Amino acid sequence: MSAPDGISLSGVCKTFTGRGKVVEALRDVTLSGPMGSFTAIIGPSGCGKSTVMRIALGLEAADAGEVQIAGTVPMQAAKAGKTGVAFQDAALLPWRSVRRNIEVPLEVLGRSVAPETAHIQHMIDLVGLKGYENALPGELSGGMRQRVSIARALVTHPQILFMDEPFGALDQILRRQMNLELQRIWTETGSTALLVTHGIDEAVFLADRVVVMHANPGRIVDVIDIGFDRPRAPALFSDLDFHMVCDHIAVVLLGG
Repeated sequence: MSAPDGISLSGVCKTFTGRGKVVEALRDVTLSGPMGSFTAIIGPSGCGKSTVMRIALGLEAADAGEVQIAGTVPMQAAKAGKTGVAFQDAALLPWRSVRRNIEVPLEVLGRSVAPETAHIQHMIDLVGLKGYENALPGELSGGMRQRVSIARALVTHPQILFMDEPFGALDQILRRQMNLELQRIWTETGSTALLVTHGIDEAVFLADRVVVMHANPGRIVDVIDIGFDRPRAPALFSDLDFHMVCDHIAVVLLGG
């Protein structure tokens, strides 16, 4: 019997009702992310990308369909610490240091922090924040705060890492740097990753497959496998084949 996918959504539908209107947010969304893979979802605003992620995290209930995360339902996966999440807003607690912010998921799950001291330090080292353990969020740059957010998402040893536009607020140069850092972190942790992004180049650089969504209703229109060798170097951003893949995705996004 084959191992379960890290992320599996089958026939997922979701509608929202408000102000007398019914909005079909998702229609028959089916996608899978094998264990250890990196999947990116891209699409226009309002196409349901974040709704897919919220359903996968157990933050929203689907109206229909089946969702399995690390072989179980989303809420059970979350309660077991099998999932970690990083959003565009790092949402760090301003009165807590870098280390103390990273400890938050352990506290939420009711786990003792003391046995994880070495692992917490490893996460700090992994995201390049050694020496900033006691710094407060207000003393950090935007990129550094996102590094804390990623370390916090990884502190429970999750099998699945969810990221919703984690670098969306960063400038292009820093975003490219963080793409390289995220590739390294994902490789070293061996987690299964799902990234929601508006950046075509970011999706192609990081992912094994790019899921393209359209809106009204939110639906998947294409899944594009990305075959570039790993690890991927910065020079890939200037590669002709890379730009051909990006252009193809742009055409699909525009309905071509």
